Amino acid sequence: MKISDSKKEKIYEQILALLYSSSPKSLFTVNIAEEIARDEEFVKFLLLDLKKKGLVIEIKKNPEGISYLKRSRWTLSDIAYQTYKKHQIEPREIKDDF
Repeated sequence: MKISDSKKEKIYEQILALLYSSSPKSLFTVNIAEEIARDEEFVKFLLLDLKKKGLVIEIKKNPEGISYLKRSRWTLSDIAYQTYKKHQIEPREIKDDF
């Protein structure tokens, strides 16, 4: 089954928004797949595509520096994070008119 490019773009946006909201914490592929309700292999394919575009970073080692054998963690690249941060709607100040 082929997914249209416009639907892929929406899923990319969901992945990036999720990674932004969890930043600076990185997420495993399985956690991202569960959160956006998509197949893990499909999500991994999309994450690798986002990695090629320079929007996400794949982390293949645990915090102790030991390489993972079969899984990866993902986080936003600095450029993607700064872009998301810049485009977030800032809450408007509520002025009391009393």
